[in-house]
Amino acid sequence: GFQVLCDLHNGFSGVGSKAVELLQDEYTGKGILTCGLTPVLPSRVPPHRNFYRLMNTALGIVRLSGQSSLFCPLSLNGSLGLRPGGPVALPNLQYEPSLDYHTSAILATALDTMTVPYRLQNSDITMSNLTETLNFSGRKVAEASAALPFSVMEDQSLPDALYNQQPSAAWCPLSSCGDRSDAGCFAQSVVLRGIGKRQQVSNAPPGTEPKSILHMCETGQEVLARYLHTVSPRTLSTSLLLQRPCKLLAPYPQFFSPFLNKHGFLSEKPLYSPAKVESIPVLAAFRSSAALYRTLDDFYRELRGTDLRRWASFFSAGVEMDDFQEVLEELRTLSLCYKKSSLDENSDDDTD
Repeated sequence: GFQVLCDLHNGFSGVGSKAVELLQDEYTGKGILTCGLTPVLPSRVPPHRNFYRLMNTALGIVRLSGQSSLFCPLSLNGSLGLRPGGPVALPNLQYEPSLDYHTSAILATALDTMTVPYRLQNSDITMSNLTETLNFSGRKVAEASAALPFSVMEDQSLPDALYNQQPSAAWCPLSSCGDRSDAGCFAQSVVLRGIGKRQQVSNAPPGTEPKSILHMCETGQEVLARYLHTVSPRTLSTSLLLQRPCKLLAPYPQFFSPFLNKHGFLSEKPLYSPAKVESIPVLAAFRSSAALYRTLDDFYRELRGTDLRRWASFFSAGVEMDDFQEVLEELRTLSLCYKKSSLDENSDDDTD
């Protein structure tokens, strides 16, 4: 299959959609996983540039998702709407949002982890297998989430680490969908890497009463699967647990908390002389989340609520206004694929 990365917020989303269209025509049946990237947006942007960005984003989401097996926005913005909000806060990372050097490292690490299932040499999973577990019922947009690094102490077992983070999920959103952990999820593909064999199951002394069902599991894979079922009982979840961590080679930024040791594990106290972090455990996931309903619907409402004739210069660059109106309706249709009967039941669906 093909893994495609392109900008989402500018004209390159159009170039990317054409490239993906050609791949789909030439390689019928091959999986295409496309990621649309947006940098952390400055707090003050001229209104016309902000609106052009939103229009490019809407065009990119509709066209790239339509031509791909699965499309995933990647960004550390809190939102991609007209009011982006602040950047995502990641525990144990002290990154500078305005530096692409920092933000690209975070997103690349998450993507590297999420795509491990079909990149392993001995894996029976293909890209098409992964995308098909997420894109059913027209849901061809997925959000990315990650715990980077995954919070675990060097002598702590995986059951203890996950038990301490319940009932909330252990990750942060990386697709600018907001922190809507209560929105529900239809399906997810989860990878946890960097947990050694001796840490994968409970290390409590024999005869000790288990703290939870996680501490009763016999394998690390079972621990992870049980945890996912606990926090998302109605979600179709696939999971993979790997012992090897994510290796950090130069010029990877050293923007980590002083509580991390060189292997990326947490210490109880900040290190007197913080070591260079050489590897980290990472938890990352592609998620077909119900939060995408509100995200996509917000884009639709913001664009429908504006007189597009005010932005004639955008349409003079080659996009027909009628075509853009059609894209808006496709965006609305796409958003409804993620609407659950229990979600936003008081929402007004008619914006006219």
